[in-house]
Amino acid sequence: MAVAALLAACGGESSSDSNERAGTYQVKVVDANFPSEQRLGQTTLMRLAIRNTGEHTVPTLTVTIAIGGKQGENSSLPFGVDDPQAGLAQSDRPVWVLAESYPRFVGSSDPGGASTSNRKTFALGPLKPNQTATAVWKLSAVKAGDWTVAYRVGAGLGTQVKAEIANGGEPGGTFVATITSDLPETEVTDDGEVVEIQDPRSSGRE
Repeated sequence: MAVAALLAACGGESSSDSNERAGTYQVKVVDANFPSEQRLGQTTLMRLAIRNTGEHTVPTLTVTIAIGGKQGENSSLPFGVDDPQAGLAQSDRPVWVLAESYPRFVGSSDPGGASTSNRKTFALGPLKPNQTATAVWKLSAVKAGDWTVAYRVGAGLGTQVKAEIANGGEPGGTFVATITSDLPETEVTDDGEVVEIQDPRSSGRE
Protein backbone atom coordinates (compact mmCIF):
# COMPACT_ATOMS: atom_id res chain seq x y z
CA MET A 1 0.00 0.00 0.00
CA ALA A 2 1.42 3.38 -1.01
CA VAL A 3 2.50 5.79 1.69
CA ALA A 4 0.75 8.66 -0.07
CA ALA A 5 -2.55 6.76 -0.02
CA LEU A 6 -2.28 5.99 3.68
CA LEU A 7 -1.53 9.61 4.52
CA ALA A 8 -3.81 11.32 2.01
CA ALA A 9 -6.57 11.95 4.51
CA CYS A 10 -4.32 13.17 7.31
CA GLY A 11 -4.58 16.82 6.39
CA GLY A 12 -1.80 19.21 5.48
CA GLU A 13 0.48 21.30 7.58
CA SER A 14 0.15 25.04 8.01
CA SER A 15 -0.64 26.80 4.76
CA SER A 16 2.36 29.12 5.02
CA ASP A 17 5.41 30.02 7.05
CA SER A 18 7.15 33.31 6.32
CA ASN A 19 10.49 31.96 7.55
CA GLU A 20 10.58 29.07 5.11
CA ARG A 21 12.24 29.26 1.71
CA ALA A 22 9.90 27.88 -0.93
CA GLY A 23 11.30 25.08 -3.04
CA THR A 24 11.96 21.36 -3.28
CA TYR A 25 14.57 19.79 -0.99
CA GLN A 26 16.38 16.48 -1.35
CA VAL A 27 16.12 14.18 1.67
CA LYS A 28 16.50 10.45 2.24
CA VAL A 29 15.42 8.05 4.98
CA VAL A 30 18.68 6.23 5.71
CA ASP A 31 17.43 4.09 8.58
CA ALA A 32 13.98 3.11 9.88
CA ASN A 33 13.30 0.71 12.74
CA PHE A 34 10.23 -0.39 14.68
CA PRO A 35 9.69 -3.89 16.15
CA SER A 36 7.33 -5.95 14.00
CA GLU A 37 6.16 -8.12 16.91
CA GLN A 38 4.97 -6.49 20.12
CA ARG A 39 2.62 -7.23 22.99
CA LEU A 40 0.16 -5.20 25.03
CA GLY A 41 1.86 -3.03 27.62
CA GLN A 42 5.26 -3.29 25.95
CA THR A 43 7.24 -0.11 25.39
CA THR A 44 9.28 0.10 22.19
CA LEU A 45 11.15 2.69 20.17
CA MET A 46 10.39 3.82 16.64
CA ARG A 47 13.51 5.29 15.05
CA LEU A 48 13.90 7.32 11.85
CA ALA A 49 17.19 8.64 10.51
CA ILE A 50 16.75 11.26 7.79
CA ARG A 51 19.57 12.80 5.78
CA ASN A 52 19.64 16.06 3.83
CA THR A 53 21.16 14.96 0.53
CA GLY A 54 20.69 18.32 -1.19
CA GLU A 55 22.66 21.54 -1.40
CA HIS A 56 20.37 23.74 0.73
CA THR A 57 19.27 23.68 4.36
CA VAL A 58 15.86 22.08 4.82
CA PRO A 59 13.73 24.83 6.46
CA THR A 60 11.74 22.56 8.78
CA LEU A 61 12.14 18.82 8.68
CA THR A 62 8.74 17.24 9.37
CA VAL A 63 7.45 13.71 9.85
CA THR A 64 3.75 12.95 9.41
CA ILE A 65 2.52 9.66 10.86
CA ALA A 66 -0.76 7.78 10.51
CA ILE A 67 -2.10 4.27 10.96
CA GLY A 68 -3.36 2.71 7.74
CA GLY A 69 -7.00 2.05 6.95
CA LYS A 70 -10.14 4.17 7.29
CA GLN A 71 -10.03 4.11 11.07
CA GLY A 72 -6.49 5.44 11.07
CA GLU A 73 -7.24 8.05 8.44
CA ASN A 74 -10.26 9.32 10.40
CA SER A 75 -8.37 9.59 13.68
CA SER A 76 -6.65 12.80 14.74
CA LEU A 77 -3.99 10.77 16.57
CA PRO A 78 -0.75 9.80 14.83
CA PHE A 79 -0.74 6.40 16.55
CA GLY A 80 -4.48 5.95 16.93
CA VAL A 81 -7.69 4.92 15.20
CA ASP A 82 -11.23 6.24 15.08
CA ASP A 83 -13.82 4.06 16.86
CA PRO A 84 -17.04 4.07 14.77
CA GLN A 85 -19.21 3.12 17.77
CA ALA A 86 -22.09 5.58 18.07
CA GLY A 87 -22.48 7.81 21.10
CA LEU A 88 -18.83 8.08 22.08
CA ALA A 89 -17.81 11.43 23.51
CA GLN A 90 -14.29 10.88 22.12
CA SER A 91 -13.94 8.48 19.21
CA ASP A 92 -10.14 8.56 18.98
CA ARG A 93 -8.56 5.42 20.44
CA PRO A 94 -4.77 5.05 20.73
CA VAL A 95 -3.04 1.95 19.41
CA TRP A 96 0.23 3.19 20.86
CA VAL A 97 0.61 5.87 23.53
CA LEU A 98 3.44 8.29 22.83
CA ALA A 99 5.58 9.07 25.87
CA GLU A 100 5.75 12.65 27.08
CA SER A 101 8.57 14.78 25.61
CA TYR A 102 8.94 12.53 22.55
CA PRO A 103 10.06 12.42 19.82
CA ARG A 104 13.66 13.09 20.82
CA PHE A 105 16.89 13.16 18.90
CA VAL A 106 19.25 10.28 19.62
CA GLY A 107 21.62 11.18 22.44
CA SER A 108 19.45 14.01 23.74
CA SER A 109 17.13 14.15 26.75
CA ASP A 110 15.30 17.18 25.36
CA PRO A 111 12.16 17.01 23.19
CA GLY A 112 13.07 16.96 19.51
CA GLY A 113 9.71 17.49 17.83
CA ALA A 114 7.55 20.59 18.12
CA SER A 115 3.78 20.32 17.91
CA THR A 116 2.02 21.64 14.82
CA SER A 117 -1.56 22.46 13.85
CA ASN A 118 -1.83 18.86 12.62
CA ARG A 119 -1.42 16.43 15.54
CA LYS A 120 -0.04 13.82 13.14
CA THR A 121 2.85 16.04 12.02
CA PHE A 122 6.02 16.51 14.07
CA ALA A 123 8.34 19.43 13.26
CA LEU A 124 11.99 18.51 13.90
CA GLY A 125 13.60 21.82 12.91
CA PRO A 126 16.04 22.81 10.13
CA LEU A 127 18.51 20.31 8.67
CA LYS A 128 21.74 21.43 7.01
CA PRO A 129 23.17 19.81 3.85
CA ASN A 130 24.90 16.44 4.40
CA GLN A 131 23.58 16.22 7.96
CA THR A 132 21.43 13.41 9.37
CA ALA A 133 18.74 13.81 12.01
CA THR A 134 17.82 10.66 13.93
CA ALA A 135 14.57 10.96 15.87
CA VAL A 136 13.07 8.45 18.27
CA TRP A 137 9.44 7.97 19.30
CA LYS A 138 8.87 6.07 22.58
CA LEU A 139 5.62 4.12 22.30
CA SER A 140 3.58 1.84 24.55
CA ALA A 141 1.26 -0.67 22.84
CA VAL A 142 -2.33 -0.51 24.16
CA LYS A 143 -4.50 -2.08 21.43
CA ALA A 144 -3.98 -5.58 20.03
CA GLY A 145 -4.14 -6.23 16.29
CA ASP A 146 -2.24 -6.10 13.02
CA TRP A 147 -1.29 -2.53 12.15
CA THR A 148 0.42 -0.59 9.40
CA VAL A 149 2.11 2.65 10.43
CA ALA A 150 2.91 5.02 7.58
CA TYR A 151 5.35 7.91 7.81
CA ARG A 152 5.99 10.74 5.35
CA VAL A 153 8.91 13.17 5.49
CA GLY A 154 8.46 16.82 4.60
CA ALA A 155 10.74 19.84 4.28
CA GLY A 156 8.52 22.52 5.79
CA LEU A 157 5.15 23.53 7.16
CA GLY A 158 4.20 25.65 4.18
CA THR A 159 2.51 24.33 1.06
CA GLN A 160 5.28 25.74 -1.16
CA VAL A 161 7.96 23.67 0.55
CA LYS A 162 8.40 20.11 -0.72
CA ALA A 163 10.67 17.15 0.02
CA GLU A 164 11.68 14.47 -2.45
CA ILE A 165 14.20 11.66 -2.81
CA ALA A 166 16.80 11.55 -5.55
CA ASN A 167 14.55 9.86 -8.13
CA GLY A 168 11.75 12.36 -7.57
CA GLY A 169 9.57 10.24 -5.30
CA GLU A 170 8.16 11.20 -1.94
CA PRO A 171 10.30 10.24 1.08
CA GLY A 172 8.55 7.94 3.50
CA GLY A 173 7.70 4.35 4.24
CA THR A 174 5.66 1.98 6.37
CA PHE A 175 6.06 -0.32 9.33
CA VAL A 176 3.93 -3.44 9.77
CA ALA A 177 3.52 -4.46 13.40
CA THR A 178 1.48 -7.06 15.24
CA ILE A 179 0.46 -6.37 18.84
CA THR A 180 -0.60 -9.44 20.80
CA SER A 181 -1.86 -10.07 24.32
CA ASP A 182 0.41 -13.10 24.68
CA LEU A 183 2.68 -13.42 27.68
CA PRO A 184 6.37 -12.88 26.90
CA GLU A 185 8.72 -15.81 26.44
CA THR A 186 11.12 -16.23 29.33
CA GLU A 187 14.28 -18.12 30.14
CA VAL A 188 16.28 -18.92 33.25
CA THR A 189 19.77 -17.43 33.45
CA ASP A 190 22.80 -19.19 34.94
CA ASP A 191 22.08 -17.27 38.16
CA GLY A 192 18.58 -18.72 38.35
CA GLU A 193 16.86 -15.47 37.40
CA VAL A 194 13.81 -15.60 35.11
CA VAL A 195 14.19 -13.00 32.34
CA GLU A 196 12.32 -12.12 29.18
CA ILE A 197 13.80 -13.37 25.93
CA GLN A 198 14.60 -10.34 23.80
CA ASP A 199 14.02 -10.73 20.06
CA PRO A 200 13.47 -7.28 18.52
CA ARG A 201 12.70 -7.41 14.83
CA SER A 202 12.08 -4.35 12.73
CA SER A 203 11.17 -3.27 9.21
CA GLY A 204 10.13 -0.20 7.29
CA ARG A 205 13.07 1.42 5.52
CA GLU A 206 12.02 3.69 2.68
